[in-house]
Order: sequence, then C-alpha cells, then structure tokens
Amino acid sequence: MTTVDPGTTPETIGPAELDPDADSGPLARERDFRVVGQSPAHHDFVNKVRGTLLYAADWSLPGMVHGKVVRSDAGPAKIVSIDTSAAERLEGVVAVLTAADVPHNAIVEHASGGLGELTVEQPVLAVDRVRYVGEPVAVVAATDPEIAAEAADLVEVVYEPLPGVYSPEDALAEDAPLVHEEGNVLVNWRLERGDLDAAFAEADVVVEDTYRSQHVEHAYLETEAGVGWIENDVVTLRISTQVIEHAVEIASILGLPQNQVRVIASYMGGGFGGKEDMTVEPYIALLVWRTRRPVRMVWSRQESILASTKRHPFTMHYRTAATKEGKLLAVDADIVGDAGAYPCLSARVLFAGAALSTGPYKVPVVRARSRAVFTNNVPTSAFRGFGAMQVVFAYESQLDALAAKLGLSREEVRDRNHIEKGDLTAAGEPVTTAVAVRDTRRAALEMLGEPSRPSGPHTVIGRGFGSSMQPYGRTIWFRDHASAWVTLQADGTLLIRSGVTDLGAGQAASLCQIASEILGVPLADISVYIGDTALNPPAGGTFATRQLYMSGNAILRAARKLRDQLSPVAAKALGVGEDQLVWIDGMVRTEDGDTGLSLPELVRAATDAGVDTSVLNTWRARSGGFDPKEGQGHTFPDYTFGTHAAEVEVDLETGDVRLLKYAACHDVGRAINPVRVQGQIIGGAAQGIGYALMEDCATDAGRPLSSLFADYLIPSSMDLPDIGVAVVESGEGRGPLNARGVGEPPIGPPAATIASAVEDAIGIRPTELPITAERVMALLDQRARTDAGRGDRA
Repeated sequence: MTTVDPGTTPETIGPAELDPDADSGPLARERDFRVVGQSPAHHDFVNKVRGTLLYAADWSLPGMVHGKVVRSDAGPAKIVSIDTSAAERLEGVVAVLTAADVPHNAIVEHASGGLGELTVEQPVLAVDRVRYVGEPVAVVAATDPEIAAEAADLVEVVYEPLPGVYSPEDALAEDAPLVHEEGNVLVNWRLERGDLDAAFAEADVVVEDTYRSQHVEHAYLETEAGVGWIENDVVTLRISTQVIEHAVEIASILGLPQNQVRVIASYMGGGFGGKEDMTVEPYIALLVWRTRRPVRMVWSRQESILASTKRHPFTMHYRTAATKEGKLLAVDADIVGDAGAYPCLSARVLFAGAALSTGPYKVPVVRARSRAVFTNNVPTSAFRGFGAMQVVFAYESQLDALAAKLGLSREEVRDRNHIEKGDLTAAGEPVTTAVAVRDTRRAALEMLGEPSRPSGPHTVIGRGFGSSMQPYGRTIWFRDHASAWVTLQADGTLLIRSGVTDLGAGQAASLCQIASEILGVPLADISVYIGDTALNPPAGGTFATRQLYMSGNAILRAARKLRDQLSPVAAKALGVGEDQLVWIDGMVRTEDGDTGLSLPELVRAATDAGVDTSVLNTWRARSGGFDPKEGQGHTFPDYTFGTHAAEVEVDLETGDVRLLKYAACHDVGRAINPVRVQGQIIGGAAQGIGYALMEDCATDAGRPLSSLFADYLIPSSMDLPDIGVAVVESGEGRGPLNARGVGEPPIGPPAATIASAVEDAIGIRPTELPITAERVMALLDQRARTDAGRGDRA
C-alpha cells in the first residue's frame, strides 16, 4: 500500500478550523501516534485464522428446534386460502404460524421527509395478498431442518394472480396496476439551485444521455442466520445483524414491552447493508414466543438470493451544460429507483442519489430529481454505497462525454471543475474538509504504469479512471448519536462496552486501537464487548460508513475524559503538572521518563482518592435540516473522495472485457489501521468490479432467474488482477483523530472507471450495467453502423 502526501497536514489545519462542532482540544500529544497508524493483529484477526470465531449459525442450544419460512411462489397475487393441516400433522413439527398468529403484523419504515412520501406497512407474514415472488406467508418450526423444510413444502397456499408491474417506467404509467393502494411512487426528492433554463441557454455545449444500473445481490459469505431463546421471560436473539436496535421493532411485533426483547449481534461474515433491515429476527422471535423453546434459523444460499433485499436499479437521465473551455454551468439529473414491493430504506437511498448527483464537481446551477417507485420485484434496500454509488456511473460518464465533445483530455475537464474546500454541494452546503481528488487521481493513474500490449490481433487496450464523492455518517437531520463505556480495571486492563456491530471490517478492533492510543493501555490488555442491547450502551447500527465516525468519536471522547479524570491523581502522585504526563505502555510517566505509575497503581490511587475509573460518554453528531420544498439544506456530515484507474483488454470478436490492471486511491483523512484500510479498499473495488462487469439479478416478470452462485456470477480470483492501493492522509476527516470513513467509498468508482476504459478501447461508451460481452458486441455493432453512415454521407 502506497501513502501519498497531499501537501496538507494536520499540523497546518486543526480540527476546530475544519468543523466548529469538532473537538477543539489540543492534539499535540496525540500527533506522535504509537498505536494509531499501525496494523496490529487484533483478536478478530487471530480468531478468524484459527477458525475459533463463532458466527450466528455456529450457536446451538439444548432442546433447539429449527425454523423455516414459507415463501410465495407467485406474485403479485391474492391469497385465496392457506392450509397448514398437512404440515401440522407431520411428525416432528412443533409450530406452523401464519399472519393470524402475529400479534402486530406490520413493519413500518418511518418517513424520511421527502415530497409526497407514502407511509406503507410491510407485513411480517402476508395477509390477503403477496406482492412479489418470495414474500413470507408462513413460518414453521420442527425438530430438525429437514422436517422443517418438508413441512414448509406441505403448507398449501392457493393464489389468484393479479396484474403486476416490473419496471419503474411501467409503474409510473397512468393506468399502471397499483402495488399499494396508496400509490406507486414512494417518495420524491428535489434539489434545486439557480436558473436552469438560463444556464442551458448560455451553454456552448450540452451533453445528454441515460444510464442504467441493475439489481445486485449482496452475496456475503455468511447467509442470514440466528438463534433465539427465552431467558428470564425475555426473548433473546443472537443474530447476524447490522442493527441490534431492531429489538424495538421485534417487541412491537410480539406485543411485548421493549425490555422483554434482547438482541445480541454475532460477529458477521459480511453484511454490505443486506443485514440492515430485519432478516431472520421476527421469524425466530415469533417461533420462540409461541413454542417457548430455543429456535435456530439459517437461510440457504438459494433462499438468501431469492428473497433478501437487493441494490436499487437506477435509471439516470442526465443533461450537462458547459462552456467551450469545459467549465460546468449546470446539471439536470432525473433519477428513478426501483424500490421493489415495500419501502425498506428506499426513501433514504434515493435521497443520497439526488444529494450526490453532481459528484466532486463545482456546478453553479443544479436540478436533481429522484423518485423511489414501487414495483412487484423483490424489495430493494441498503447496499454498500447506498445510492451515492450508482450516480458515479452517470456523472463520470457525462464528464468523459463532455471532454470528447470539446476535444479536451478527461483530466483537463476534471481539473477545471473539481470541487474545493469551501465550495457548495448540490444541496447548497459548503464542503468543510479537504478535497484531495487530484492527489487520488494522480496516484491511481501512476500505479497503472506503462500500457500493456494487446495479446492478439483482434484485441485492443483501453485505460480509464473515475472519481467519486461518498458520504459517511447518516443524513444529519437524524441527529445521530453513539455511546461508549470505558472502565480501567483494578489490574490495569481496560474494558470497552459499545453497542457497535462488527461486519467483519474490524469495527470493534478500531475502538481498541483508539482507546490504546489515548490511555496507553497495551492492546493485549483491552477487552471489547459489543452488540448487546441489554449490556451495551447504544451505538446505532453499522451502516452508512458511520461506526468509525460515530462510535470512534464516542470512544475517543470517553478515553480522553477518563484520562482527564485520572490525570490529577497521577500528577499528584508523581509530583508534576498534568501537562507533563505521558500515557504509554501500561504506564503514566513523566515527560522525562524518569518516574511513572503503572496503571494498577494509578487505579489504587484513584480508588483511595474517590475518583471514578469508569466513563460513559455519548457523542452527538452534527445536526441540521433539509427543506424538501426548497431543495436545499444540510445533507451529510462529511465525504470521502477517491479515484480508481483501470486498464482493460477488449476482444473485438467476442466482446469479452478482461481487466488487466486496477488501482484505487482514497483520502482517508487518517488511517487508524492501514491494513484494514487497504482491505476495505481492495474489497470494495472487487465488489464494484463485479457490479461493473458481471453481477445481475435477472428476473422474468418479477420471477428470479438466478438464485444460486451457479448462475449469479460474482468475480473470482481468476477475474481480478492484483488491485493496487494508495492512500492519501489529508488529516481532515470528521472521524476520530481526523479519520474519514472508508467502508463504502471504494465501491463507487469501479463501474465508471471500467466504462471509461472500455470506451477508450472501442470508441463508444457503455451506458448500461453490467458491461457484458453481449452488450459490448452491441456497442461495436452500433459503432460500425455509425461509421458506415458517416461513410455514406461522405
């Protein structure tokens, strides 16, 4: 991994200058980092390599039964009847539940504030109709998984087909069948600044096109899974989930007080947003409450691909106006997202698409409209990049088209339009941290090295790049907060408690590293307890690249408060001023290093002095408001900027696109753990490459055509070159110690980057994803017809 110096250091720009809400305390003693910036092998590394880390499906309990969801094989359709008698008679079946057995059969996603937003309930189990193939209609429990599966097959459901809509375009038609009685448009968002008509009228050049993305499966290593039981009359679930706060919704479904539901998150084998909505939780909880027995449920891979939420397909129509020098004047973007059959998080995803529709570029005049539209497809919801990544394909394609039309290089057009610190976003709010896009582009392009030679007479080489601007943290009108609890134990070890859930990216380990840096406790002496609604202070879910930003800041403040709390005790014992203390290697030493206290000695002294050795801290993120009618206001706390570059070889006879070289660079503010940062960038880039070239949840009238990895293609090691990684550390993030979020940003640029390289190779731009061999051949045919037409005119 290469580190790039962007020319701006934390010594020249302090956190108070970046953000008036940031911690403005002196950082001088924390700039000489000893633990932050290193890549130690944390507990999760070690346990994963040993194979000792327990995932949700690894847990079992005495007397456990196994749950299975009965899913519709039709949709949309009216439910004429459900007959469970044959399933109930099967030996070993413990329970068969339908909608009538659910105390409160509704999941309601609370409104996000968009124009005309609908409030639509999603049933836990379908009542009188199903809206998509795979919708849950019943749930069974049996003494072993095979009996549960057989019982599910024995539940007889009679359906009466209903007319459906399977694309947003069809759903928007005046005479379209209604997916919900309330209407087919879940939400409208509008961002507007300046006089659009005037800007286009004065433009020297206008480029216009439509770009399309596809349904994509999360394809995590670990499918949805969990166990549940009753303990002290509390429904307790140990689940693979990104959000333990779903305990509140589960309590509502069961009709229980909130203190009678406990959710414990296991370490996850991936989530990528697919475990942000509830998956197995309500079904396990219902069966546990009904049977009073422990229940285990694990979705098969086929079930996971069939019925889990997907990435939103976007249709993005863009018009871009510019001067003949390549300066942007205006962007007019119309974005339509397929929400599928239920709201889930579509309102928020489509807001991100609108808010980031102009990317990392200065655009004086903006009109961005985005709509989430119901269809009879599987519901779509959170997925790494969360709406801000689909639009990268569109806005980067537009800039490449603008460069071609003006006869300028792609780099020139970007350099004349890159957003700078202090410039306004599409929503009219200033960017208040560093924008190192040029540095990331330079590093990514340099990593490609010398161009490759074609491997044969019918192949051509192309190169391209794409830049992105990805938010981290929730939209700030949610007034987000996270809490953390740190305790220095009598033996000098440190205990951290946080409600954070760990997706596999080291969310828990990063908290240890930050606390170790501030308090000087060796990492080996720190234990972290996470993801338990009964024992941990709330941290909010692990999504929106928010946990380092939120829980990292909560831990940083908690550790500083504990240090400040104990410093007078240490200073008195050592006979020095508090500003002369250094916390390092399990000791509090004087600056000269001559004397010091061990942490156990400090705890004893604090106890004798009546000073608490524990701190509970709640950190609150920036707050603000967005006016949906004016289309302006506050959106996200901050952004991570980056650029990817690629070299491809295209076979002109088959249309096959082979990725030869790939490089990725992001400004991460400060790398808390460089190896984990590198892993996130490589993983996000690989996932984005799959999105660009091969992944597609194809359907036929809403019926999935791919529900196994045999026919749902994801990239393997054979499809990927070694991905080069460079990191910029501007020291200007809003995360702890000026870090930026890096979980989502690397998935944004790949599609635009590869499309740019393919266009460089064949002379025509892909506008639809994925960029398959068939679509490349169609582009080559289109180019040939265009060339022939030019020849006829000549």
